[in-house]
Amino acid sequence: MLASNKKFLDSIIDGAKEGHKLHGVPASVSMAQAILESSWGKACPGNNLFGIKADPSWKGDKVLVDTHEVHQGRRIPVKTYFRAYETLSDSLKDHAEFLAKNKRYKPAFECGTGCEFAKSIAKSGYATDPSYADLLVSIINSNDLERYD
Repeated sequence: MLASNKKFLDSIIDGAKEGHKLHGVPASVSMAQAILESSWGKACPGNNLFGIKADPSWKGDKVLVDTHEVHQGRRIPVKTYFRAYETLSDSLKDHAEFLAKNKRYKPAFECGTGCEFAKSIAKSGYATDPSYADLLVSIINSNDLERYD
């Protein structure tokens, strides 16, 4: 593992474990999503590790981001507002709470492993990329992240 990747993992382990303790989101999933969504911490505007959009219910800070989505099998560029946080830890806490409070992700909390949880949230529409679950599972397995659950 690259030193920069290890440093990034070390910076998010405690927050991911706290999210697991408080809201039941496996630390492995939070970490895998943070890795995937932020490119190992290199792309997290507004300290938003997970690309959580700032919908109308969001009352906190937000940042406008150039990104992409997959619609009808095509990847298209879009500009959209994302939640912004003071720290990476704040992002990790909000991510766990976001998943726990959204009814569509409820089935994931019945899963026995981080990989099963990742597949469940993807099936429930967490991301527009049809390969999202496979990407998370690959990251979890290749970095032995379930050891943190």
